[in-house]
Amino acid sequence: MGAGLRALPKSARKVKAEPKHFLWVTGLRPEKASRYRELHTSPWPGVLRMLKECHVEKFTIFEKAIESKIYLFAYVEYTGDDFGADMARIATDPETQRWWAETDPCQEPLPDAQAQGRIWSETTEIFRLPVSTEKPAE
Repeated sequence: MGAGLRALPKSARKVKAEPKHFLWVTGLRPEKASRYRELHTSPWPGVLRMLKECHVEKFTIFEKAIESKIYLFAYVEYTGDDFGADMARIATDPETQRWWAETDPCQEPLPDAQAQGRIWSETTEIFRLPVSTEKPAE
């Protein structure tokens, strides 16, 4: 820790916000799966920069085949104060729009998302391992 931070009272130190967690799911068109994977081996720097500017701290996409269908699961940790505004900012970014023009045709929305004109379906968190500062009992 730098000397300047040590000099500040604890109440004046900036505390990193506890992230909000999101998980979304969508389908992946088998005929476009290779293209989707290829795109994600080298995501565009401007898209990554916009995510970081909009307080997306972690973003991971997982793939799973279930009964001959391929699904994508996107996990996001968000540390900002206004998720809706930050997502709207991302959606208006020209480079992100070009990225989505490449990735969206690869995805196959689930019926609930498709009915809303969306790609990704929201999920509901039902459990998260609590963060504890206590040491486990020996």
